[in-house]
Amino acid sequence: MVQVITQKSAPSTSDKPTKAITKKRTPATSRKPKQLVNKEPAQVVAKEPATQAVAKESAQAVAKEPARSVAKDSRRTFAIEPVRPMGQQNVTHTTQPYSRFSFKTPEGKKESVPVVTQYYPKQIVYPYGKIDRHIDGRLMQAATIAQERAHAHSRSRCWHYVKDALLASGVIDSRPKSELARDAASDLVSNYGFKKLAVSDPFSAPVGSVLVYGTARSVGHVELRTQDGFVSDFRSKTPSRRPLLGVYAKL
Repeated sequence: MVQVITQKSAPSTSDKPTKAITKKRTPATSRKPKQLVNKEPAQVVAKEPATQAVAKESAQAVAKEPARSVAKDSRRTFAIEPVRPMGQQNVTHTTQPYSRFSFKTPEGKKESVPVVTQYYPKQIVYPYGKIDRHIDGRLMQAATIAQERAHAHSRSRCWHYVKDALLASGVIDSRPKSELARDAASDLVSNYGFKKLAVSDPFSAPVGSVLVYGTARSVGHVELRTQDGFVSDFRSKTPSRRPLLGVYAKL
């Protein structure tokens, strides 16, 4: 009995431990550490740029700082950033130099002025002409006819165009014989029944009235008041700059 037990127990104890130690532990120590140590760190260090390394160091430093320092930094960054409305993008406006228009004066001097390329919303608004029911209604028709026949610029035939408009509307039955524009006032009053109105401001003249300008030394100017300006042989938003002799209309 003693011999049988010793023979069977001896091989069982000698074979099993040797097989378990040699087969299981050797591959874990030989293969895995070689791949981790030799291949992976070399690739990571070679591919990472200097900026990523600096970012990692700053991230580690922030992670080690206490929560109070992080809160202070967040407040500082929030205060530095400008406050903008939601839904708007940051647009950088580039200032362009003004273009200038060069010209030569009648004296032969070269001058230049800046060219306006922007829109200004605050425009000058002139008052509209008022309709006076006391004057002849055919004068308003004469103003409309003159406005349809007028040009964009003066042709130096203001009294000629006003004569045609008055004659076409029927407010006068014959063509006035005066040649100079400054003589239109006396011709209309003495021959066609016009009267001088108590108006000294051209903008206050009623629609259809005849405005006569000039001096004794000048040829003068004649125009009709329209609803949105003045008309003779050309259209204008503003009256003539010559001295106003009077405003005339047929009642």
